[in-house]
Amino acid sequence: MYNEPIEELNYKNCIIKIYNDEDPENPRKWDNLGTMFYAHRDYILGDKDIKAEEGTEEFSNWQEVENYLIKQYNPEVILPLYLYDHSGLRIKVGSFQGLLPQGHAEFDSGKIGYILVEKEKVRKEFINDDKPVKRITKKLHEQAEQVLRQEIKTFDDYLSGNVYAYEAETKNGDFIGGCRGFFGYQDYMISEAKSEIDYYLERKRKEKQTKVKILIKNNVNLIKRQAINETILS
Repeated sequence: MYNEPIEELNYKNCIIKIYNDEDPENPRKWDNLGTMFYAHRDYILGDKDIKAEEGTEEFSNWQEVENYLIKQYNPEVILPLYLYDHSGLRIKVGSFQGLLPQGHAEFDSGKIGYILVEKEKVRKEFINDDKPVKRITKKLHEQAEQVLRQEIKTFDDYLSGNVYAYEAETKNGDFIGGCRGFFGYQDYMISEAKSEIDYYLERKRKEKQTKVKILIKNNVNLIKRQAINETILS
């Protein structure tokens, strides 16, 4: 399923193998809070191509695009998006200026669009006492902005190939379990792998206990029981 693992971890005499997930799902297909508007001749970089918006042929600069989006969508939060295109793609909120080697920010990066969320969607998505909120507070505004920034971070992981999978197996190579689609190398992924191993070992322990009880009930002597146990655990 995967190429060679990029890392192997030992846990309770088992092995966790970490792989690059080479065919992750595009996170813009998920149920996101924000809507990404982009303009690029070579790549699909979000949800809506700005050029497909009505009247965009009249836009001569990004400020006009922003003014149009504010008027058209009444956003609670709107953030500028920039792309870095050099031996791979990276995307972020805000400019890459000052974050790249000299010359790269000027020639390999630039503004490509916006991500926004409408006020009405914020009211509907952030529930208070099982009802849509009526007033968007500063705290709620900040929460919505943080969600949008995280959505862009996840999309950046997708574009840059920063998505991973794991497989867990015994020391003898027997498959225990695995999962893919972890955006960013997360501690959560390792925790999931360890939990899967814990569950497997606990199941094996209970199977051993059950078989030992059966052997004792059938009056199998100790030496034979030990030999059978070694076969069970091998």
